[in-house]
Amino acid sequence: MNKFATLALARGAVNGGRSWSRGYTCGRAGVESWKGPEMGHGSLVLRGVALWRRGMSSVPAVEEKVEKREVEGKEEGGDGVVVSSYWGLSRPKLKREDGTEWPWNCFMPWDTYQADLSIDLSKHHVPKTFLDKVAYRTVKLLRIPTDVFFQRRYGCRAMMLETVAAVPGMVGGMILHLRSLRKFQHSGGWIKALLEEAENERMHLMTMVELVKPKWYERLLVLTVQGVFFNAFFVLYLLSPKLAHRVVGYLEEEAVHSYTEFLKDIESGAIENVPAPAIAIDYWRLPKDATLKDVVTVIRADEAHHRDVNHFASDIHYQGKELREAPAPVGYH
Repeated sequence: MNKFATLALARGAVNGGRSWSRGYTCGRAGVESWKGPEMGHGSLVLRGVALWRRGMSSVPAVEEKVEKREVEGKEEGGDGVVVSSYWGLSRPKLKREDGTEWPWNCFMPWDTYQADLSIDLSKHHVPKTFLDKVAYRTVKLLRIPTDVFFQRRYGCRAMMLETVAAVPGMVGGMILHLRSLRKFQHSGGWIKALLEEAENERMHLMTMVELVKPKWYERLLVLTVQGVFFNAFFVLYLLSPKLAHRVVGYLEEEAVHSYTEFLKDIESGAIENVPAPAIAIDYWRLPKDATLKDVVTVIRADEAHHRDVNHFASDIHYQGKELREAPAPVGYH
């Protein structure tokens, strides 16, 4: 009978979770029906059944693991909020190059880069076709109310500009993403390239917010402009991607011009050259003693790169091709 119980246990272990309960029942029945003189062996069998049953369930182990991690978190974090690690998600401990702890959750060290300041800032796409002229004049028309409202308050102007500039990349990437799903086609890397552009423009905004605190009416203006521009650009991209990218290309040309004027006011002393925000120093890998001038310089270089990407995308469409047919400038900064 002892052999019967042992065989039942072995059979349950081999069959796995699907038949473990049946094996356990057989083993238990065999043990309970065995009334031999060697009660020591029977106790060992019962203990083996209990241990085997416990091993088949992962719940106690998971609970003990979570409890252990939470205790460790309390010991290490002190007054910090303890987040349960039940789902196995935890941020790794990251360090700066100087060994200090990485303070940002909005971007990681591998997202940082050094801006390419050698890019040609004077490039301009001369409008030749009808759609080019429509795009160019539309952008010039949009600049008039901006000049009237902000005048030479380039900090506030840059903040407003970035809330608009971060929209096209997101819209374009979203539309290409949905098209890729519908047509079962690769995007040629353009989804990632456009979303990278949107994220880069958003980081410009996060930097500017550290320097310029928007007033309530400026926040209201941002809500209005973003709501109108997002929907208008979404419809435009569906109707004519080549026109949409050309508009963005000209918008980026205006951004380069605006940041150049921003730098002139900093150099002349009209705008104080304050220390660079910590987020800018880490994102663009600037020196610790970097100033506002350094920040504006790298942002202007970013805008010039976005100018090239969008004019390039428009040129691809003008040639009668799709974006996926040309290599996307992923990581082009």
